[in-house]
Formats: sequence, structure tokens, C-alpha cells
Amino acid sequence: MLLVHPVEEILRLLPVLVGTVVLGSSSGNPYWGLAAAAVLVVIGLSRWFTTTYRVGPVHVELRRGLLQRQELSIPRSRIRSVDVEQRVLHRLLGLAVVKIGTGQSAGAGRDRNRFELNGLAADSVPALRDALLGDRSARTDSGDADAAATAPSAETSPEIEIARFDPRWVRYAPFSATGLIGIAAVVGIAFQYGLGERLAESRSVERGVAAFEAAGVAVSVAVLTLVVLLIASIGACVRYVLLYGNLRVTDDGRMLRIGHGLVKVRHSTLDRERLRGVNLREPLALRLAGGARLDAIMTGVAAESGESSLVLPSAPERDVHRVAAQVLTDPLPVHVPLLAHGPAARRRRYTRALVPAGLVAAAVIGALAVTGRSLPLPATVAVAVGLLAGACALAWDRYRGLGHAVVPGRLVTRSGSVDRQRVSLDAEGIIGWTVRQSFFQRRAGVATVVAATPAGAGHYEVIDIPEELAWSLVEAVTPGCADSWTRR
Repeated sequence: MLLVHPVEEILRLLPVLVGTVVLGSSSGNPYWGLAAAAVLVVIGLSRWFTTTYRVGPVHVELRRGLLQRQELSIPRSRIRSVDVEQRVLHRLLGLAVVKIGTGQSAGAGRDRNRFELNGLAADSVPALRDALLGDRSARTDSGDADAAATAPSAETSPEIEIARFDPRWVRYAPFSATGLIGIAAVVGIAFQYGLGERLAESRSVERGVAAFEAAGVAVSVAVLTLVVLLIASIGACVRYVLLYGNLRVTDDGRMLRIGHGLVKVRHSTLDRERLRGVNLREPLALRLAGGARLDAIMTGVAAESGESSLVLPSAPERDVHRVAAQVLTDPLPVHVPLLAHGPAARRRRYTRALVPAGLVAAAVIGALAVTGRSLPLPATVAVAVGLLAGACALAWDRYRGLGHAVVPGRLVTRSGSVDRQRVSLDAEGIIGWTVRQSFFQRRAGVATVVAATPAGAGHYEVIDIPEELAWSLVEAVTPGCADSWTRR
């Protein structure tokens, strides 16, 4: 248990340690590196010796720090998430990291009262997690603290497995931007540390550039694109397996438990009392491949936290729909047909797609005119047709994905094309409504209805609904909330 903190400090400040070693070697004093490593080990040990926690009947308390002492205390009733992580070193030592969150954010989506218990024995974590997320009605302000912390939770139904990792899901990994982002990060780091310049000046790269020049621009671009996509796809598949391998989603009627990871193991526990719906995400590339992913909408868990609300990663659409129906305990919100928003919304989709395309074309023409250059007529026609076709296809797909429905106790809304989302939101989780109209929306006779909630993203929108249906929608989801407006 003592080992994990010094090692983590050394890894976290590895660039400083390397710089110290280089400085010591250049100055003829090799002991600089040993002194820096000793300081890091002392810091790591001090973190372990000065960190204590206590789970009481009402509060969870954490004390840490040597020079700057910090004490955190949060009510157990405010605990919104308990995540368990095991990195490689933790798994070798039989330890785990328990992250407790209350959902109170303070800038950049960070959880203000979130704290970590690092280096706990893995065998003791399940009992601690059950105690932290146990039956809140059984908690009192009196009684023995240790007994309250370890009291057994209320009886639950047998745990049912609703999803398990399928190796065939890996084929959906390339239909995300993670591979390309990884390549960009590697290239950026290489140039930052001077490796990029060395590679660019190497003979192999020079021969490759010469071969590309001999092959022509079109062939070179096509080959380079294929190579980049191939490398990105391999990277995305490797990341997917490492991150989501051994995925298992279970439900006991009171808690949803999600565990995944091969190298870094993560276990998240989602309390059904705080479940306010699901978000079925269908990015364009993933949707074309027949896939989707599923997030839970949880009270006190911000959408930016990502992994804490993840239920299912990129997987076949059929499996995602099945799991969503089981999480909601009702298949109707997942499969109900959505109400289209009418011709005005369709016109706005085409207008908002064609106008930017026209502006881009005008900017290109203006730039060519200023520089005195011109494009051949076939190329001009091809570019114009491509822009027009792309804008029309985007507008058509955005309108096709626009819609809403009201089912007993829930609002279902869908929007987007590049990042399409279908949200099923519990009516009980909605704390307020806003009907918003911009100048152009008023002229088109449409409005955007915003449902405010303390869960997930904080608000969800029904975009460009006919204005005469706006308050009727509010009344249908939360009866009595729009009486004064519907009578006008």
C-alpha cells in the first residue's frame, strides 16, 4: 500500500526527474537524479501517512495534507456517484481507487466535493461502496458510526446481467474520431520535442516524398489518406479493447453496475433512484455503420463526466436499444415513432445548410478574383455541385432526425445529424420549462422548448416545434405546468 504513492509521484513528475538527471550528468554531479527521486518518494509517503477518512452514519469525512491541511465532509445523502478504478500498479498490489462524487460542479465541469480514496485494499471496496450507496432511509443521526457504515443494505432483487462485451463490437471502434485524435497528438508531441524535424530530414522520408511527387497529387493524396485511416482504425480498435474489454452491465433493480477495462479497470455504480432517463447517441459515422452508444441521465452526474454515466460503448444499434429498454424498464420510449416538426422546420434545415455553403463558394470566388486566378470550368462545376449536394444531404438528414414524442411519464426528443442524440427524459426529473424564440424562429412560426433538469446536461431541447404546439407539449409532459399559457 505504501508503494503506490511514491511510484505515482515519480510517474506524475517524470519530466522533472528526467530533466534533473540530465542536468546532473551535464554538471558532473550524478546525485541530482537520486536526490530528486528521494524527494518524490518522501512526498508520496507523506501523502499516505497524512490521509485519513471516516464513514459515519451521516457524513463521509476526508483529511489530507501535511503543510496545507484540508478536511472535507459531505452528507452521505448527497453522494451521487461511487466509481472504483484499478490501474496496473493497483492491480498488482491488490489495491483500488474509490472516487466519491456529489454532483456539485464548480467550473470546467469539475466536481467540487469529489474526493478520492487512493490505495484501499481491493477486498474492502465492495462493502464500502455498498455502504456509501446503501439505503438512505436507514440512516440516522445517532448510533455507532462503524455499525452504520457497515450496515447491510436493503434487500434487492437478484442481479441480472443485461450486457456483456462482445468482441464483434470492436468493428465499430474505427467509426469514431479517437484514432485521428491520437495520431494528431502523437504528431504534435513528436514536433514539440524535435523528433518531427529529424524524421522530416531523414533519407527515408525524402525518398517517400520523391515517390509521391512522381506518382502525382491525386494518387499521393489517396494513398496518404488510406494510410492515415488505417493507422487511425488500428489505434481506435486497440483503445476500444483496452478501455471496454471485459465490459459487464448488471441490474439488481436498485443499482446498475458497469465494469470495464483490461489495463485500467473501472467500476461505476448508478443508483436507480437518481436515474432520470437515457441518452442514445448516434454520431454520423457510427450511425452509417449501424451502431450507437448509450449514456444514463443521472441526477448529480454531469454529462461532461462521460465515463461515470456510460452504460454501453459503441455497439450494434439493436443491442443498444435492447439495453436502453431494460434500463428504462419500458421499451416504448426507445421504439415510439416521433412526431415530425413540419414544413417550417424543414425549410429552416435547408436554409441553415445552404446559406453557409453559398458563403463558402462566394469566399472562394472572391479569393480567386483578388489573386487573379481562375479554376477550370469542370472543376468549378464539380465544386459547386459537391457543395450543393453536401448541404442538401446534411439538411435532409437533420430534418429526418428531428422529432419528439410524449409517452406516459416521459419526454422523448431527438435532433442532430453529425452528432445525433435521442433523449428519453423522465417527467419527474424536469424542474422547469423555457419556450424560446429567436427573431427568425418567430418569422417561421416555430419555437424551441427547453426542459431544465438537475441531471445529465442540465437541459434538453425540443428544437423548432410549431409554436402553437409548444405549451401543449409542456402541458402533456407535466400536467398543470402550462395552464396559464394554454388558456391564452
